[in-house]
Amino acid sequence: MITTLIRRPVVWVVALVVAAVLVVALLLFQPWRVFTTVRVDETALVAPDADEVQSVSTGSFVSHEHSTTGEVSLQTLTDGTVTLRLADLRTSDGPALHVWLSDQPLEPGQGGNLDDGRHVDLGSLKGNEGNQNYAVPAGTDLTGLQTAVIWCERFGVSFGAATLTQV
Repeated sequence: MITTLIRRPVVWVVALVVAAVLVVALLLFQPWRVFTTVRVDETALVAPDADEVQSVSTGSFVSHEHSTTGEVSLQTLTDGTVTLRLADLRTSDGPALHVWLSDQPLEPGQGGNLDDGRHVDLGSLKGNEGNQNYAVPAGTDLTGLQTAVIWCERFGVSFGAATLTQV
């Protein structure tokens, strides 16, 4: 019986197709990342004079596709440098995660709208746990950018987001 199966080309073709689909699925979904953690602990912005660092807006993360907690603040220095600070972040690791500022409002339980309008990509998420700083590109118009987002580029979903409320 096994000898008969081995000789049939259809069995070989089906086996190769199944193997190829499995490899592509593993590369695309990267399921092992559910079990990985990357911790980053960058220091907060420090200036010689405490009045030089000012929090412009703050917020707390809410979960969307994955459990996400932590605090976020948009900070400016007197020289005009703007930084987004993530504090005590905790979310799932995932493929192609980025930190965004979005002009879309945060809707409870929803995160699919956050890529509908204007957004500024601050770069890849450095780690899924810890404290991190992201430089906002010089000259970025912050008007209307009201939401900080952990966005999965690969699947087009928000892992979590925070409404930025002016201080």
